[in-house]
Order: sequence, then C-alpha cells, then structure tokens
Amino acid sequence: MPSLDILGDDLKVTLTSGEIVRFAHLDYAASAPCVRAAADAVQDLLPRYGSVHRGTGVRSRGSTLAYELARDVVAEFVGARPGDAVIFTRNTTDALNLLARALPAGTTTVQFEGEHHANLLPWPNPLRLPLPSSVEDAVASLRRALESLDGPAVLTVTGASNVTGEVWPVRELAEVARAHGVRVIVDAAQLAPHAPVSLDDLGADYLAFSGHKLYAPFGAGVLAGRSDWLDAAGPYLAGGGASAVVGDRPGDLTWATGPARHEGGTPNLVGAVALAAVCEALTAADRTALHEHEQSLLAGLRDGLAGLPGVTEVSVFGPDHPRVGIVSLALDGHDPAVVARRLDTEHGIGVRAGQFCAHPLVRRLTGDDRTAACTAGVPGLLRVSFGLGSTAEETSRLAAGLRAVLRT
Repeated sequence: MPSLDILGDDLKVTLTSGEIVRFAHLDYAASAPCVRAAADAVQDLLPRYGSVHRGTGVRSRGSTLAYELARDVVAEFVGARPGDAVIFTRNTTDALNLLARALPAGTTTVQFEGEHHANLLPWPNPLRLPLPSSVEDAVASLRRALESLDGPAVLTVTGASNVTGEVWPVRELAEVARAHGVRVIVDAAQLAPHAPVSLDDLGADYLAFSGHKLYAPFGAGVLAGRSDWLDAAGPYLAGGGASAVVGDRPGDLTWATGPARHEGGTPNLVGAVALAAVCEALTAADRTALHEHEQSLLAGLRDGLAGLPGVTEVSVFGPDHPRVGIVSLALDGHDPAVVARRLDTEHGIGVRAGQFCAHPLVRRLTGDDRTAACTAGVPGLLRVSFGLGSTAEETSRLAAGLRAVLRT
C-alpha cells in the first residue's frame, strides 16, 4: 500500500535558548508536508519521464500513459461521473479562475463572504451574501437570493473554511440550488485533505483542490466536473496542446475538446503523478480512523487552550459545528504575527498569523473593519492546523508554548 508517512518528520531546529528540538509543523492549512507515496511516485518516474502527448519514443509514450493514468486516479478520488472532465491545473486558484472564464455569459455567481480569495475574486457578476450565523441561516439566505434572481446563476462555496476549519453545509445548499436549476461549485482545497470528497455526495457540479494542501509537492491542482461548459468555452491557455488544427491565417483554427482544451503547453507530469499517488493512497487508507485521530487532536488542543486569558477560538456556526483540523484564535492584546514568530524561534512550532487570504471573513470574526495588508500590527488571527502525521505531543507543545509567550 502506498505510504502516507510524512517526509521530514524528524526535522530539528535550534531555539533561541540553544536547545535543539523536533520542529512541530502546525501549518498544514497553508501547505501540508509531502508524504512518502508522492515522493516514491516521483522517484520512480524521473529516470524515464519525457514529453506528454508529444512524441513516439518510449519516454514520451510512458509519460503520456502515466499522465492519463493519473487523471483516472483523480477521477476515482472525486467520484467523477460519465461526462465529467478532470483537468490538471496549477492549484485551486488556477482551477477556479479557469472555471470562471468558462461560465456562460451573464451568469450571476452567488457566494458567501466567508470564502477564501481564490473562491471570492475570480467570478464574474458576483452576488455576495452576508456571513450566516447558522446552517439554517445559510440555507434561507441562499433561497432568498435565488428567488430574487433573473437569469442564469451558479453557487460557489467552500467545503471547509481555511480560517475556522468548519465544514460548510454544502449538501444542504446544493439542494436549494438544484431546486432553482443552479449549478454548484465547491472549493475543496481544505476539505479534500481531511475527508472523502465526492461530486455526487456533495451535490456538486464542480470540485477544485490543490496538491500542496493534499500532501503532494507544489504546482498541481485539479478542476473536476461537468464538461459541457468547459468544452463550449475558449481555451484557458491558448497554445500547443489546446489546439487541434491551426491554419495558415490568423483565427483559422480548431480547438481541442476534452481536458486538453484547457491544458495548453507541456503539462506538469511530475505534479500530476505525485498528486495522483496521494489520491490513491488516501483512497486505500482507513479514512474513518484518520478522521477519529484528527478529531482527538482537535479535542486535545481545545482542552489545552481552555482557560488561556484573552484567547478565543473563532467560528461561524458555533463551537459544536463539525470541523477539520483547523483552529484560529483571536488574541486579545497581542499581535498574532509577533506571537507566531516567538512560537517558532522560542518553541520550534510553526503556525500562521494574519488574515489567511480571507480578509472579509477575518474582519467579521474579529469585529475589526479596518482594511490593511497582512503585516504586523493589523487585524488578524493565529491559526493552528494539522493532519496526517500530527501528534498529541505537538498540540500539547503548542498550548504550552502559547501560554508561555502570552505571559511574557
């Protein structure tokens, strides 16, 4: 079975005190560490890789096969249906921008203000709904919005918040969208690393996610879903691969159909193979056991943080709402950026401070409406995130380190 062991799990760092400790990486939501399955797949590929779809030699033929097999593995991972396309992109942002360009003209994009910028900024004709206070509020808000709209629309929503870790009620929202003939797009960047994702189970027409959140190296992402809009739209990147026939005159050309239409240029074979290897390993893993371990870490972290003065966990739907391994903290009287640096240098713990490319959401959660860049002294939160390979010792260290930093 492909290994989900974390590479670099034994990384050591020297603290300002001179002590050498094992680094505790608790910033998975930004980029998860690479797992052995991805590294093994890449190592096997490198001695024999070549151009994809561009040659008859053994290297090119083998690489083309590896690339298309990777597509098949990802299709299985997301539960792709007959007629669905799986397109390799650079990351979630790239995937959602691609889809935004493929929407039929005049489509209104309905979104909540709790979205990451990748799912907030690319869309034409956005209708931004206020942050809901409950699942029922989210459903009712969407229903009112769709009932008031004229013309085509789509709903785009996160699967799990990169700020609070809360799992959004995608299925409930999708049922409302379906009743109004509206397609559903899911940003699964934070959901896919923590839970199985299925287009049908979510009620989604499209899913997007990133390799670097899913324990693979940087540079590969996925857009999966219904192919009709994608085949009707112009190529995302015009060039070789996206073109089927190019005539002698400008504009005299025929674009490719299928995924090739939006994968112009030489594709990222190594990234696709690495990402598929992780998808295969996760598909074979006991996801229930992984979920239970993660929830145990989450409960232990919350217990360790309980009672710390001026430390408040933020949420949209309340503390009991289902969530993945992400916790963000408001620190009364402390700059999160300074606290994060001290956790690193004094305790060997890596976390994230700031607004996490979700500025409107963080402003609502902190109650601070100032707009400023994510630098020291501006509104922000401290985020702790974990996943495969994370341990109770690491979350306990975080709680103890935070306690020490806040009292000095």
